Amino acid sequence: MSTPSSATLPVYTWRLAPDGMATRRQLRAAGLRPGGQDVAAQVERPRCRRGPLIAFLYRIELARPVRPMTPAKTAALAKANTARRTCPNCHLEAGYVIPASLGMCVDCAYPEEPRVR
Repeated sequence: MSTPSSATLPVYTWRLAPDGMATRRQLRAAGLRPGGQDVAAQVERPRCRRGPLIAFLYRIELARPVRPMTPAKTAALAKANTARRTCPNCHLEAGYVIPASLGMCVDCAYPEEPRVR
């Protein structure tokens, strides 16, 4: 699945795309995925300094249902999320995702401040 150049794609203004087309996020919200189809069009939202925001559109009738999560994927995702919440310093689950900027839970990063736990 390639993304063709904008010269060959129809370009629509923000919120004026025709019915029957959707972005990846809109497809996902409807329980669908592009399913290997090529980009059908693009929609542009004007921006001031950094140029327009561009979103690619896919045909809804060619979209396929999202694949269901397997038990193995569910277990792997749970394990990964637990690892993101576990502090490498004190080895306790913080109850939130450890900030990458700190590299440890807030209690370990700022031990002099009173703990809220």
